[in-house]
This record gives sequence, structure tokens and C-alpha cells, in this order.
Amino acid sequence: MKFMKRTHTCGELRETNIGESVVLNGWVAIRRDLGGVIFIELRDRFGLTQVVFEPSYNLDSHEHGKKLRSEFVISIEGKVRKRPEGTENPALPTGNIDVMVDHLVILNHADTPPFAIEDNIDAHEDLRLKFRYLDLRRPEMQKSLLLRHKMYLLTRKYFDQNGFIEIETPILMKSTPEGARDFLVPSRLHKGKFYALPQSPQTYKQILMVAGMDRYFQIVKCFRDEDLRADRQYEFTQIDVEMSFVDVEDIFEIVEGLMKIFYKEVLGMELETPIKRLAFDDAMEKYGSDKPDLRFGLEMVNLNSVFEKSEFRVFREALDGKGIVTALVAKGCGDYTRNQLDVLTDFVKKLGAGGLIWMRVKENDVEAPIAKFLTEEEKKNLVSTLNAEPGDLLLLLSGNKLKTLNIMGHLRLEMAKRMNLIQPDAKHALLWVTDFPLFEWDDDTKRYYAMHHPFTSPRVEDIPLMDTDPAQVKARAYDLVLNGNEIAGGSIRIHDSALQTKMFSVLGISDEEAQEKFGFLTGAFKYGAPPHGGIAFGFDRLAMLFAGRHSIRDVIAFPKTSSGISLMDESPSSVDENQLKELHIRVR
Repeated sequence: MKFMKRTHTCGELRETNIGESVVLNGWVAIRRDLGGVIFIELRDRFGLTQVVFEPSYNLDSHEHGKKLRSEFVISIEGKVRKRPEGTENPALPTGNIDVMVDHLVILNHADTPPFAIEDNIDAHEDLRLKFRYLDLRRPEMQKSLLLRHKMYLLTRKYFDQNGFIEIETPILMKSTPEGARDFLVPSRLHKGKFYALPQSPQTYKQILMVAGMDRYFQIVKCFRDEDLRADRQYEFTQIDVEMSFVDVEDIFEIVEGLMKIFYKEVLGMELETPIKRLAFDDAMEKYGSDKPDLRFGLEMVNLNSVFEKSEFRVFREALDGKGIVTALVAKGCGDYTRNQLDVLTDFVKKLGAGGLIWMRVKENDVEAPIAKFLTEEEKKNLVSTLNAEPGDLLLLLSGNKLKTLNIMGHLRLEMAKRMNLIQPDAKHALLWVTDFPLFEWDDDTKRYYAMHHPFTSPRVEDIPLMDTDPAQVKARAYDLVLNGNEIAGGSIRIHDSALQTKMFSVLGISDEEAQEKFGFLTGAFKYGAPPHGGIAFGFDRLAMLFAGRHSIRDVIAFPKTSSGISLMDESPSSVDENQLKELHIRVR
């Protein structure tokens, strides 16, 4: 049936429109029949307007209005009036008016939806994803996607104003698996060969610098075949950035400028710059994470100096092995029961710790299962170093340095939840984490891996260490962290062929393998590559945090489940045998 062309949206009418004849199109959100008068809240993306079917006003439209049910799609024509006194709805921008219906067209009927089309519903996420087109009608979902849209516009405007050009890079590219697993695409024309979907445009954006583009950005889809979670999807969106003739400070300046705009235009807040900086080693020692949440204190403390002469076997083994003894002070938690302490012990054991040492601080002593193994001086220095007070609970871990710090970092977050340290209105906490190790050692494969990627530049003063002690080499790399979430990461890149070759060598990548995987990039370096560097934002995660959501699935229109399935269209799915034959593929 032909609809009437709307004159206004459902969020637009105000008291200034009283007396006007208008046409509204939308969905029936709520239907109420009060003593023969039918009230409909009509919904579209822009808001809600109450429309009224009253028999004394228009009997025909009232009779027609009796057929309406939830989620019917309708078009109405009527006159705007001021709501009768006492019936106003201050919660709605349109709450001082309603529309008396002269004419109704039912454009489409609707089955009863499997869940209410409203905010704060108690519906399982799988059900919401199966009926995603209904879920996306809900105001909170539409608000999240509109916020994402606004952030896209702000990004493009900002980079354009700062001399960047947006350049699209290929979706079908060469497979260069380094880190996560590639998604592979079989070639029909080239039997037995494959494209890969890009994990990032890394190699392309560096080649664009060699090509003289100077300042590039792109809002781009990337793909990684890795296990999913609340903040990870197979396909995700990056704000990708690269710049020529720059150093770290130039990257920071550009990024902080964009973050100031996001804070002001999206959150209505003024961001103070420069953003706080924290070296990787300090972040690990104080917070047990390279993406620390700074919305609360609860800093970890290195106790190596307190126990440097300790005869307690657990501490002695850690210190002799160049490990660490680290501690947390849980203020006022000295009354934790043995059962609560056992739960915390199980928590760290599941993360790989051998156990958890706990101590209750008393007036003139500490109470602990290991107290008899400590000297009076050690107990005194322990309490003093931690600034602990009677009634506090001390939690200690020891062992391999990075592993132990990482476990304590998880315990720090767990204790923050138990102690209610993260309040809903807690201030956003942004920081740069810098000076990452260039390499990380893997005991299983007995080789070094790049902590970021193999094109990350070492600090110039550390280059000699690449031959003698790679573990000590620091990278010119940096991550931007918001509330304990990494939202962006980047580095100054290697632009010299000889240094890139040295990097591949430390990583155990042979000349032949380097040529096979990355020859197109290293070959480009031989024709005059400028110094360059960049960064990539995890846009889904950024939008999630700015929208105040807890899963990136809430800011992506059509996400996959945690098992990688699209419940709405039932992908992945089987394909026709002829399609496989064309691609020279046989499924066993």
C-alpha cells in the first residue's frame, strides 16, 4: 500500500508545530487502549511521538487504529496539538505534544517479536544476534551506531585538516603470517595459490611512505583468524595512520589532537594534554600490565630489596633466578576469611602461579602462615615499604619476573572489583605506554619473536645489543591505553635495508624466507625510503569505550558470536560442490 511521504521525523515535533497538519512514518512501539481512545507511541530512528486515535475526533481512523499491534509499520496524517494538562511526558523531547490522527495507512504487519524492542531487555545475546535486525531497532543500539558514525566523521575531518590523504589498500594480499593466523582465499585462476585477508595494512602503508605520500590514513577493515572474546572479532576496524619524516613526538602530537576532539565532541569533556607516559618496565612493576587501568590506585610494590637476604626458600629461589617478589596492599581487607583467601589462591593458581602468600597486618606484627620464616627486621621493613596499617591485607607473589608481575596484575584487577574501587562515574584514564622490549623470548620454540611486528625500529642506542643481548633492546614503540584497554599501538619503523635484515636475522628468519615473505617491502627500501612511523587505533574498542558498552559486539552492526558464527545469516556455511571444484579444493 502506498505510504504518505513524511513531513517530519518522530523525534522532531515541538510546541512550535501545534496546529500544523503533519505526516509521520514509523513503527508501533507501544499501543494503549484507554476507554476507547487508542494511544500509539510511533518510533523511528529519530525518536518517539505519541499519536492519538479518538472516535469523537475521527471515527474512521479510530476503527482502523484498532488493528494496530506492536512493530506494525504505519503512516499517519494528523494535526499536532498540545497534550492535555497533566499528560505531558518530560522524558521525551516530543513529550509536550501529540498528533490527532486523521488518516492511517498500515504499510506492513508484524509478527510478535521474540523480545521487547526497548532498552535494558533481559534477552540472551544469542537471541539478539539471531534477530539482529530487531535488536538494532532498540534505541541504545541505534545510539551506539550513531556515535560510531560521528567518530568516523570526526576522524576524516581531523586528518584531512592536518594534511593526510585517505588511501585504500588491498583486501586480497600476500600471506605473510607473523603473529595471528591469516584468513586465506583460494585463487580460481592460479591453482593451489592463495590470497590472504590483511591482518593490517602494515606493509602497504610503509610502501606508501616510500611512494612519497607523506601522510596517509585509512578507516579500514582488518582480519585475524584468532579466538574471539568480548573485545575481539574475526573482522575489525582500524584507524590506520602513517607519516614520513617524523619521530615519536610527532606521532603523539597528532594522536593527542584527535583524542582531544573525540573527548570534546563525543563525551563533552576537555582532555588535558600531553597525555601521561609510562615506560613498559614501570607499567609492569606497578600495575602488572602493559595496558594498566589507572582509574584506581592499588599499585604493586617490588619487594626485592626487603627480602634480598631472605632465607625463606620461595623468595630465595625467585631472587637467585633474577625474578621478583611483588606485593599488593588491600586496605581494610585484613578480616578476609580463610575461605576468601583460598578463593584468591585458586584464582592465581589458575593463571600459573605456584601459590599466593597472604599476611594480615596487626598492631605490632603480621599474621601469616610464613611469618615464622621471616625475621623481625624483614617484617618491619615489609610493613614500612608497603605503608601498610593494622587491618590491611598483604598479598605477595614471587617467581619469574614478567610472569609473576602479569599474574599480580590480574589479581590487582580482581581485588579492585572486590573492593569496589572502579566507580561507574570514574574519570577516563588515558596514558601512553612506551619503551617496550623489541623482542620476546619463547621457551617452547627457543627463539625470539617481535613483540609488535618485525618492522618496528629499535632505539638507535640499542642497535649494538641486537648482536649481543637482544632481550635488552628497547623498541621505538608505543601503545595508547584507555581504562585498561589498549586502543592504539604503533612505532617508528625500520626504513634501512641493512637494519631490517639484522632484525630478520635475530627473529630467525632466513634470507630466503625474508625474501619470500617480505621481499616486496625490503626491495622498496632500496629505492630511498624516508624515516617513517605510525599508529593504528582499534576503532571498535574505541567506540565501545566511548559508548560506555562492555562488548565490541554492541557497537558493530552485524558481529559474530564468541564461536565465530553469524546467527542471523548462519555463516559460515557449506558451499556448492561446483564452487569448490572451480577453486581446486576438496573437503575431506
